[in-house]
Formats: sequence, structure tokens, C-alpha cells
Amino acid sequence: MAVTVEELYRNYGILADAKDNLSQHKDAYQVILDGVKGGPKEKRLAAQFIPKFFSNFPELADAAINAQLDLCEDEDVSIRRQAIKELPRFAAGENLPRVADILTQLLQTDDSAEFNQVNISLISIFKIDAKGTLGGLFTQILQGEDIVRERAIKFLSTKMKTLPEDVMTKEVEDFIFVETKKVLEDVTGEEFVLLMRILSGLKSLQTVSGRQQLVELVVEQAFLEQELNPADADNVDRLLQCTRQALPLFSKNVHSTRFVTYFCDHVLPNLSMMTSPVAELDIQLEVLKLLAEMSPFCGDMEKLEANLTMLFEKLLEFMPLPPENAENGENAGNEEPKLQFSYVECLLFSFHQLGKKLPDFLIDKIDAERLKDFKIRLQYFARGLQVYIRQLRVALQGKTGDALKTDENKIKVVALKITNNINVLIKDLFHNPPSYKSTITLSWKPVQKAEAAAGQKRPSGEEVGAGAVVKKLPTLPRRDARQIYNPPSGKYSATIGNFSYEQRGGFRGGRGRGWGGRGNRSRGRIY
Repeated sequence: MAVTVEELYRNYGILADAKDNLSQHKDAYQVILDGVKGGPKEKRLAAQFIPKFFSNFPELADAAINAQLDLCEDEDVSIRRQAIKELPRFAAGENLPRVADILTQLLQTDDSAEFNQVNISLISIFKIDAKGTLGGLFTQILQGEDIVRERAIKFLSTKMKTLPEDVMTKEVEDFIFVETKKVLEDVTGEEFVLLMRILSGLKSLQTVSGRQQLVELVVEQAFLEQELNPADADNVDRLLQCTRQALPLFSKNVHSTRFVTYFCDHVLPNLSMMTSPVAELDIQLEVLKLLAEMSPFCGDMEKLEANLTMLFEKLLEFMPLPPENAENGENAGNEEPKLQFSYVECLLFSFHQLGKKLPDFLIDKIDAERLKDFKIRLQYFARGLQVYIRQLRVALQGKTGDALKTDENKIKVVALKITNNINVLIKDLFHNPPSYKSTITLSWKPVQKAEAAAGQKRPSGEEVGAGAVVKKLPTLPRRDARQIYNPPSGKYSATIGNFSYEQRGGFRGGRGRGWGGRGNRSRGRIY
């Protein structure tokens, strides 16, 4: 016969009044355990009464936990929420990793209130024993169902930063690092980004050596020891995502040399053949922007001259010779070459940064005829720049506040940044000998405060270069509003367009069972 509400209250009273003699009333606690077989009212009471006296009956511990788990899987969501709310009260000693494992599996619920309760319960046991809780979470990440794995990783990426310092000890952070490295052996692209966010938030990895360890992890995922297949969108996607994760880690002490070298050796020669992982993404510009952002943090290179030569050759591709009749002042109309300012800004900046390491490159390593050709191209490009800079300044003159926030004027502001940047770099290269002293902030990077403040000293090249080193990893999904700038159609070019690059799907193919296909997962309750 099923246990009634009255019997539950009566036996609860017996246990509540027993005080020091609780262990003598095992039968009363068994009645409460049997409450999980009753109706909704009995189950709600059982969900509250079972954990209250759980610690007094160690011989019934397994039965009590299993009874509570039955309630966690009840058809009535309100009963499930009540049972989940009480689960942390079972998290003592050797039971804690098991409770953490159970709660992690319960993250797969589609009910938002229930999901929030699971999160709250996980946080509460984190504060009891962070390492034990992490053990349960990582067990499911490594062995659980895909949906559980996905949500457990997201839980860690969002909740870890909310935990107090006395919970996130050095021992706990070391455990996270070791376990995360295991997970990184077989991940999707989205998982990789989230896991890097988790690691980058650890205080123990905020040092130079810590950031270097993170870069090493990204290098492993990027497969920089392999040839790039430019026709494989997944291969390209992996490289882009890994580079994006590495970028915030680079500094004057943590070098980007391996990435810059790989881009010069394998990416630039195949630039025109690169297959975009996202249809609307200008893959060539995206790659060039990444290279530009990395270049200020490049250390000593084994093949510096060869890499500079590759950048020089690629720069020539985007810097046309003037039309034959240009010297006579004639207008060739549609035959006028298109000046791709966005591409040239990136390439000139990268060349300028690496050129500092070999300042005599244009003098000693390039023959006189090619240098003359290069300067003709620079001069033609500079003339186009001056005309367009004047046009942009006139168009923006007197505009402030909301007037500058229209889409058209936003693009013009960016266009002015691009053209001014190129102008500064070209002036440096026209010096005799070429100079590499000027500093700029790349057009898509935020203006540095030190630069914006009137009368203050400009930051050094290391400080500004590709903009300030951002110490936060990109959020996910990532939506960078990237403005591609080619001047308006007319004398100097074609069109301006906008695109965004959003991380899509996983890194398929490659490591182990593939970034995105991790093999079969166990199904069903495995508590």
C-alpha cells in the first residue's frame, strides 16, 4: 500500500523529535523513502524530507540517493525542480563527485526553470568542494552524451568567472588545466573556443609563462606543422579560429612568430585560392587582417628575408602600376586600376612591422629596377590617397554626434582611417633610406587612449601596433562587424561592403575522430 501524506508527516515527526537517537528509527526513514512511490503530494514531501535526515542513516545512503534521483526524473517538472534543489544536501564526502556527475547529466533538460535550478545546485556544491565538482563535470565532458558535454562546457565557460577566489585556488585551477588538455585532444570548433575562454580566465595563467602555455595549446590545434589545403574550408576555418584565439595572448614577451611564419609560408602564397568557411566572408581580407594584427608581436624569424620577400610580392599584387596615359593627365575612365585600400593597409602594416627587423631590405635585398617599380606603384597609390582623403574630409566636415552614426558616414570614417594609415606608412617607405618609425592604429581597432589624449606621447610600436592587446577571448558566437573598404566607384575604385564572420559549426576532420564527430556517446541514465 502506498505511503500517505499523513504517514510521511508522522514519521517526519518521529525523526525530528528523536534528536540524538535518530539512528534507532531506521524504519521511520524507510517510510519517507517509500514516499517516492506515492502521488504528487507525497513525492514533494519526500523530496524535502529525504535529504534532511540523509546523513543520519549511512547504511541507507544508496537507497536515499536513488530515491531522490527517481524524483529528479519524475514526469512532474515541479517535483523534479524540488528534488534537484535538494540534491546538494547529499553532496558530502565521497558522495559529492557522484552528485556533481548527476547534476551535470541533468543539464540536458529543456525546461528553463529546471535548467536554472540545476545551475544553482551545481554552483552550491562548487562552493563545498570545487575539485570534486569539477571531477563530475569533466567525467561527463569526456564520456557523456553530446548534449550533456556541450552544456557542461558552456556551464564552465560562463560560471567559473563568478566563483570567489577562495573557491578557485591554485590547486583547483591546475586541475582544470590538466583536465581541459584531455578534452582538447578531441573537440569541435565551438568547444575549442569555449575551452580557451575557460583557460584564459584562470588567474594562474595570467603570467607570461601562463599565456605562453595557452599559445602552445593553440599551436597544437592549429596544425602549424602541416601544409595548408586552401581548398578545404574546414582546414581554413581551423586556422582562422585558432589564430583568433591566439591573438589576445600575444605580447612583446609572448611572440606570434610561428603563426606569422606559417602565414607567410603557407597562407600568402595561396591567398587567392583560399576557400571561405562562411559564404559572405571576404577570406582574403580576413586573413590579411589577422596577419597584420599578429605582426607587431613577431620575434626573431629564421627566414625573415624570405618572409619579407613574400609580403613584398603580395603587396605588389594589390598596388597597381599607373595607366600608361596617367602621366599625361588623361582620364582612362573605367580602365583606371582599382585601389584596394583595405588589403593594402594590412599588407603595408605587416611589411612595415617585419621591415623593422631588416631595415635594409628594400636597399640591399631588392634590385634597383624592382625598387624603382615599387616606388612608382607607391607614388601612384599615394596620389589616389590624397584625392580621396580630401574628398572624405569634405564629406565629413562639420558632422558630429548622430550625423556621424549613419551607416554611410560610419563607412566614411573608417575609410578615412584606412587612407590616413596607408598615407603614413607610404611616407615612411619613401624616406631614403626607408624608415620604419611611424606608429598607427589599424583602422578596425579601437583608438588608443594615449593617442587620443591631446598632448600625450604616442604609444610605442609594441604598445599600439595591431592595437592594444585585448585580454579577453572572443565571445561566442562571434559577430565582428567587419567593414571592407574599397573606395566608392568612380576614379579610384569599386564598392564598399559589409560582412560579418561568425564561428560556424565545428572543426571537422583532422585530429583524432575529428573536430565535430567525437564517436558514439553513451545514452540513458548512467548515475
